[in-house]
Amino acid sequence: MIGVILLNLGGPDSLSAVKPFLYNLFSDRDIIRLGPSFLQKPIASLIINLRAKKTMEAYRLIGGKSPLLDITTAQARALEHSLNERHLPQSFKIYIGMRYWHTFTEESLEQMYRVGIRKIIALTLYPHYSIATTGSSLKQFKEAAAKYPIEYSCITSWYNHPIYIDALVEHINKGLADFKEKPAVLFSAHSLPQKFIDAGDPYVREVQGTINEITKRIAIEWYLSYQSKTGPVKWLEPSTEQMLHELAGKGVKNLLVVPISFVSDHIETLFEIDILYKEMAQEFGITLKRMESLNASPRFIEALADLVMSNAKAAGWI
Repeated sequence: MIGVILLNLGGPDSLSAVKPFLYNLFSDRDIIRLGPSFLQKPIASLIINLRAKKTMEAYRLIGGKSPLLDITTAQARALEHSLNERHLPQSFKIYIGMRYWHTFTEESLEQMYRVGIRKIIALTLYPHYSIATTGSSLKQFKEAAAKYPIEYSCITSWYNHPIYIDALVEHINKGLADFKEKPAVLFSAHSLPQKFIDAGDPYVREVQGTINEITKRIAIEWYLSYQSKTGPVKWLEPSTEQMLHELAGKGVKNLLVVPISFVSDHIETLFEIDILYKEMAQEFGITLKRMESLNASPRFIEALADLVMSNAKAAGWI
């Protein structure tokens, strides 16, 4: 049997989990460096105490928790079914490995080893590589995996995978059809500190690579912005807030937002885009709608299955 572990950020599964989730997030120096290393956790605690009330209110507005674990569980079940439908000599068992909240990667690896799995594929659910996302998750995975006598292989980036692009195009076309008049398209990606890119992080290049593949297949007027910045450092620009101002100045009246670096719904789509940005757009006279996230849609699961199969074959496991 081959084990597959889906690596993702994680999210609080209740309002009481918001503070410990944020503490885990802000304690990770691969995400953001808060002073010298020995001050990282004290500063993280200070930041959390300042912003916890606001963050908890945001989660309350989307149902009192992050839906990420539920969605990733649905993706895991669909992927396992898709892979095992192929009737290969090897069977597959899919697990979840979250970075900052349950189910943690360490917990899943322990369970995988306990049931006898000795070959593991780590599949990041971030299409675009960054040290802050895939890099941090794989670092945690490799440290945990080193405790066991197992083989593993990692899928680290798949921003231009053709079936993934198919899934995005399919969802974008659905979103475009919701408008009576053809809208502009705003690709909103999760932001990163600019210094990561300056140091060679490929994230921006890969996001743009995904957009290039999409625009080969559909003719759209498009823009790119970045959302969800945190802290006083310089972040990627333009921000999505800035872009909404700019598009209003250009006379844009209809706008489809495509959360380009997110494959699953969580607070960045359900709160930031669906509530904050939608309200802001309304103030500018813009009708804003969001592309439905890929979540566990059939074409997206097909893309994940193809990634796993290709990796297993390259490793000589099937």
